[in-house]
Amino acid sequence: MNEEKQLIYNEILSRYDFDKEQRFQIKLGFQENLNVSLYARPEFDWLNMKAIRLGLEQNLDVSIYAKTEFSFTQMQKIRRGLEQGLNVSWYAKPEFSTEKMSLVRIGLEKGLDVSWYANSKLNANQMLEIKDGLEKGLDVSSYANINFTWSQMKQIRLGLENNVNISIYAKPEINWRIMEQLRLSLISGIDVSIYGKINSDFKFDDFQMFEIRLGLEKELDISLYFSSEFTGYQMREIRFGLENGIDVSVYARTEFDYMQMCQIRLGLENKINVETYLNPNIDWKEMKRIRLELENNE
Repeated sequence: MNEEKQLIYNEILSRYDFDKEQRFQIKLGFQENLNVSLYARPEFDWLNMKAIRLGLEQNLDVSIYAKTEFSFTQMQKIRRGLEQGLNVSWYAKPEFSTEKMSLVRIGLEKGLDVSWYANSKLNANQMLEIKDGLEKGLDVSSYANINFTWSQMKQIRLGLENNVNISIYAKPEINWRIMEQLRLSLISGIDVSIYGKINSDFKFDDFQMFEIRLGLEKELDISLYFSSEFTGYQMREIRFGLENGIDVSVYARTEFDYMQMCQIRLGLENKINVETYLNPNIDWKEMKRIRLELENNE
């Protein structure tokens, strides 16, 4: 650093109480003949200064990010985009977290129409689901909506990938677990009207729908548990029995909880006389004790 630069450097340092790291970044800028006035400000910590200095060294338009409202990591994301010649105006906004900035930058790199998700009101997971859809060439207009959670968006995206009629369930009022069961049912060719009116007030919950769908896919007689009065756990015990070829009518009754059903089912599968404990007033643990005793006596 020549004498003139040293004087200017000392004059800048005399104005503010810069720490050691900040002074070092300013000195490096002087040595590289950079316009240090763009970052020689006490409100920038040394990492901010470094991000701006590196941009100046690359002849980038650092005015886009040389702002106190950006963190160092945000500055880095913007600088990287400028290095790649990208239109960083899509994400050079303080309200975008570094994760969101990365998602938009990657989309720009891939030539995606980032206008679908470069929205600060979307969370990072929502943005990711829209980006994934764009990458797969899907019509994301059906779910690029802040009213959908990212989990709902995922179910709609997967439905589009599977070429099912997503209009049946692409509604914000339908929770994602229900969406999942509707999507999987549609893939299996099941008439989803069996679940009731497609709105937020279904006849069955997602666990019940799962058991009904599984039963239909396995070609079981689901009429034996096709009732909203059975919980999903109860339905599961009846389905297990149907798969194992036992007479489930013995315990397919709402007065038995699923743990009692399990003990009765296991007894039938082991071919013991379950009549001795076929009583909803007997606790499942007692049922288990009786069952094991009967099995040991066989």
